[in-house]
Amino acid sequence: MDLMTFLIQCLNALQYGLLLFLVASGLTLIFGIMGVINLAHGSFYMVGAYLAYSLAPVVGATIGGGFFATLLVGVVVAVLFGYFLEWAFFSFLYEREHLQQVLMTYGLILVFEELRSLAVGDEVHGVPPPDLLSGSIALGDMMTYPVYRLFISAVCLTLALCMYGVFTRTRLGMMIRAGSTNREMVQSLGIDIKFLYRVVFAAGVAIAVLAGMVAAPVSSVYPGMGSTVLIICFVVVVIGGIGSIRGALFASLLIGFVDTFGKVLLPSAAGVLVYVLMALILLWKPDGLFKAG
Repeated sequence: MDLMTFLIQCLNALQYGLLLFLVASGLTLIFGIMGVINLAHGSFYMVGAYLAYSLAPVVGATIGGGFFATLLVGVVVAVLFGYFLEWAFFSFLYEREHLQQVLMTYGLILVFEELRSLAVGDEVHGVPPPDLLSGSIALGDMMTYPVYRLFISAVCLTLALCMYGVFTRTRLGMMIRAGSTNREMVQSLGIDIKFLYRVVFAAGVAIAVLAGMVAAPVSSVYPGMGSTVLIICFVVVVIGGIGSIRGALFASLLIGFVDTFGKVLLPSAAGVLVYVLMALILLWKPDGLFKAG
């Protein structure tokens, strides 16, 4: 592997790891802070991808703005959708056993898949990147790298910094951290923990939907895509530490590099390298690399 190929693979690993963080951060919010095992989280990613495919013509014909306006509309829809889901379903799960959480969220997966099939069919769809980001930059004399992949990395980094700032520098972040540690104490201080959890859940859904919309032009849109990303997101949460945003970022980048270079250097074993990595880390640190926060 020459130097230029190595650098391109590093960029691919960084982009994949950051995109994975964007999905997994929403899961670690819901799983680590609210204590709900949400198997339907991958479905939110799928919903985002299908929104990017189906909303673009509608948004472009009504308000204009193309891809970026579609992202904005999709995030607003996702926040409202997440708020409704928490009120209608997830608010009843906080005091229940994990088995009941698993059964209900698995049921939501089936509902989302059936609704997807009825609404847009079972075909594979492509989503073109915006014209502004459809080009490539030259890397040496023979190789180029897509501008849109750099855009994905920039979006993910920006959101990672925003989440870090919210959780460590704001009153809302302080309340969320306190609510994840001692819900009864937060309620006794006069804070509406139900509303707080509703906001956290809506944010987690919106982040997953945004990840699906941003990823659609590079991964295509197809049935079952949510189940694939859900598995790897749980690996991220377990490696990074349940409830840790910093851990989710570190674990996502680590998995991105292991998966990308594994496919290049050990293609026959690439499918299991991530799970071997998870097993080794859990043997070393059973609670994950970082504590919640």
